[in-house]
Amino acid sequence: MNNLFVLIAHHGYLLIFAVVLAEAIGLPVPAALALVAGGAAAAAHTLSLPKALAVAITAMLLGDTLLFILGGYMGWGLLGLLCRLSVNPESCVLRSAESFYKRGKATLLIAKFIPGVNTMAPPLAGSMRMPPLQFFRLDAAGACLYILAYGGLGFVFRDFLAALTRGFQAASHVFGEVLFVAAIAYTAYRFWLYHKNKVYRVVPRVQVEELARKLQSEEKEKVLILDVRSHGYYDANSERIKGSIRIEPNNLSEEVKAIPKDKDIYLYCT
Repeated sequence: MNNLFVLIAHHGYLLIFAVVLAEAIGLPVPAALALVAGGAAAAAHTLSLPKALAVAITAMLLGDTLLFILGGYMGWGLLGLLCRLSVNPESCVLRSAESFYKRGKATLLIAKFIPGVNTMAPPLAGSMRMPPLQFFRLDAAGACLYILAYGGLGFVFRDFLAALTRGFQAASHVFGEVLFVAAIAYTAYRFWLYHKNKVYRVVPRVQVEELARKLQSEEKEKVLILDVRSHGYYDANSERIKGSIRIEPNNLSEEVKAIPKDKDIYLYCT
């Protein structure tokens, strides 16, 4: 963390801009730490607080707007790409969609504070065809809230952070060993989760023609088709497969109780 403070002091606004922009477009970099360090540097009069905040907000809005536009063009393809490094990409996308389902467009106001949703919110809003001006207003408010929170934290607690940094320097050897062990434990945990969820990465599929033949044959009474498009992509007035039943994927624990157990079930989503 001390290295980050040194970098902020020497490269200032450029580093804040780069780190915040990188996190906004989905790269695993610590924007919150950079904002805290920037706030501390402003309290020490190394940086101008208004300029640092303006740079950070500009970077975040640029990254979010880019993902919003790409989300409108690429839809779930982009969401899947952003979740590719996740242990379970399906749950990564669904968790973000669930946040929109529960909170609606207000998700953009708090998305930056929710790991896993912070990067997904702008492209989700784009793929859901949210009006650009509405997105920009809500996203700008959320970005300002996030940046002011962490930047203000660094500004107010500058002396505490300086003391903490000196403590880390004094115990650097022990701290390094603890960090090394923690990194190994975390890596092992990720591998365990990856192996545990491996079975969910292969989803059995059926060709449209095969299902169409079943629906035209004597077997059609044994077929049940479920529409599981996520909230925001489903419209009650939109086209859907004739005879299909709507199931809300964000409420599966309740919805599944009403599904017949004596039929062949086929699902389709976005």
